[in-house]
Amino acid sequence: MDLNFTPEELAFRDEVRSFLANKLPARIAAKTKAGQRLTKQDQEEWHAILQSRGWLAYHWPKQYGGPGFTAVEKFIFDTECCLAGGPRIVPFGVSMLGPVLIKYGSQAHKDHYLPRILSGEDWWCQGYSEPGAGSDLASVKTTAVRQGDHYIVNGQKTWTTQGQHADKIFSLVRTDREAKAQSGISFLLMDMKAPGVELRPIRTLDGDREVNEVFFTDVKVPVENLVGEENKGWTYAKYLLTYERTGIAGVGYCVATMEKLKVIAAKVRKNGKPLDQDPLFAARMARVEIDLENMKTTNLRVLSATAHGAVPGAESSMLKIRGTELRQEMLSLIRRAMGPYAAPYIEAAQYEGYTGEPLGPEAAATAAASYFNYRKLSIFGGSNEIQKNIISKMILGL
Repeated sequence: MDLNFTPEELAFRDEVRSFLANKLPARIAAKTKAGQRLTKQDQEEWHAILQSRGWLAYHWPKQYGGPGFTAVEKFIFDTECCLAGGPRIVPFGVSMLGPVLIKYGSQAHKDHYLPRILSGEDWWCQGYSEPGAGSDLASVKTTAVRQGDHYIVNGQKTWTTQGQHADKIFSLVRTDREAKAQSGISFLLMDMKAPGVELRPIRTLDGDREVNEVFFTDVKVPVENLVGEENKGWTYAKYLLTYERTGIAGVGYCVATMEKLKVIAAKVRKNGKPLDQDPLFAARMARVEIDLENMKTTNLRVLSATAHGAVPGAESSMLKIRGTELRQEMLSLIRRAMGPYAAPYIEAAQYEGYTGEPLGPEAAATAAASYFNYRKLSIFGGSNEIQKNIISKMILGL
């Protein structure tokens, strides 16, 4: 395949850059680039701006409210947004549930939920992981027992990201306890405000509350909230995870983080010289950049295949492994560049408007917090060890 952009694609890139320069709020871009925490209002504001241009669900078909981007246009859009400091599009409704409903949902599901995802009227979270079912999702124990025109749901989900903001949750539930593990799972849409739903925040090491536990006690869910067929939820879950894992690879964010690392390494000095002239540090940076270029090429190949109707398979696992490892290595290098200035942790510095005395270079305030927080990248969405098993089975036939 030709990896050079066509004149039309270059013109599209210019269009995206112009849009970002004029419409992306400088305040939000500054927070994103600094690694500060974004509020729900920040995310809703950015979503609304993108939707007003028709670019929020940039990987949806036109008939469902997407822009109908080509595979390369998706790559360009994602990369340019990251470089400009555009916040990550909250993925649960737009990037995860949306594609599942488009492919497997009923017409009623599509007519009702897809417009509400685009408008921001519904804020979704993901109910997959459980205390005993992390990467091994086939072990989910949350049950949904049908009683007339409702399911009665009991169980627990954990690590529910941004569940504190959500009013809806799509969840894997066990509807047949006698069937083989994968065969007895269904995909259910649930209301977070329904009686019997309880959310408890999990406070992380850096003081944030971005993840939660969700408990279900005799929660009534209408049967029409079942996506697809009963006991076929594993199929829909796998389809969703291929999109989630490709997204977790974060090619655009890797490119943006690499640019940030280069700026830091050019400013920070060691023995009177810029850090990027230190042989050991420069070698680690070069290794990361080479791997990043390789991953960009692989990503374009996957996008090209999906543009012709293919569904990402083991390739999404490959991207997930390399993308998460690269982002972790870059954040490690940024933290290392800050040296002892990265050690003090000031929680207030993670938020907009902090006016305290800086303890070192500007990047030091969030360097350690970002490094530790993003250790999660190689765990969620299916741990990298699980991804290697998928690759060995699907590609190597082991």
